Amino acid sequence: MSRPSHKAAHSIPPHTLTRLAREWLAEDTPNFDLAGVCVGSQEVEAQLLCKTPHSVLAGSPFFTAVFTEVGCTVDWIHPEGAEIGPNAITLTAVVRGPARCLLLGERPALNCLARASGIATRCSQLQAMATVRGWHGEVAGTRKTTPGFRLVEKYAMLVGSVSMHRQDLSGMVMLKDNHVWASGSITQAVKAARSVSGFSSKIEVECRSAEEGREAAGAGADIVMLDNFQPQELHGAAHALKEEFPTLLIEASGGVTPENLPMYLSPHVDIISLGCITQGCPVVDFSLKVQKPVVNPSLQE
Repeated sequence: MSRPSHKAAHSIPPHTLTRLAREWLAEDTPNFDLAGVCVGSQEVEAQLLCKTPHSVLAGSPFFTAVFTEVGCTVDWIHPEGAEIGPNAITLTAVVRGPARCLLLGERPALNCLARASGIATRCSQLQAMATVRGWHGEVAGTRKTTPGFRLVEKYAMLVGSVSMHRQDLSGMVMLKDNHVWASGSITQAVKAARSVSGFSSKIEVECRSAEEGREAAGAGADIVMLDNFQPQELHGAAHALKEEFPTLLIEASGGVTPENLPMYLSPHVDIISLGCITQGCPVVDFSLKVQKPVVNPSLQE
């Protein structure tokens, strides 16, 4: 069985792949697979076809894990992270195994691959926009992920060469407007968070103005998020904060899209996060086609 070669694949523990594959298969086939009677357990071969040119392949560890669970093998023609195309249809992998088992894994495996590849493709495009303009900060995702599917979507960000941002609420302290309002002030919120987070966790504060950013930095925040700033307003605020707090990390977020990303690039902004990396992101069109067995006419005589 061929293995995905992208280094990000090594970040996923094998038991996590197994657990997810079993959960997806159980969701799709909770009891009987009545259609399996039609095809039986004869050995078949199916071709994985990509029908969206210039897509980045992502999600092959999950795809392979699903088919491994049902006793099938996958041989990849293109490695994880490769750009597939430019042809309208590209043979991407070959799956072999018992017919009914291959069809059991088809939909869960395709769902993972289509979603992950769509996210990786968008990430790759966004990173390319930033790189070609000489920006040295980090394009990042958010926690605006599909419930129950976050690990796949965060992994796809890695394949697409952008930052995953924090994994969850436990990964980093982010004090948003509701935290501040409930605490009474930015300073009080940062102080309370620091008392329990210790040295190993960074604290980020969502700020709606340069003044709030200054208060957050002065209170000891590691990162200031300038939220929903217009580009020119962002550039001025980020420059002023960097001059006063040189080690402060500055993140821009809110209202950033693939179309306007270049307007937000600034030497004073370290991170730009975009919810559209996962929300409303197009999927890549894959299909799995079982090949009809070739009959040798001489054997029929």
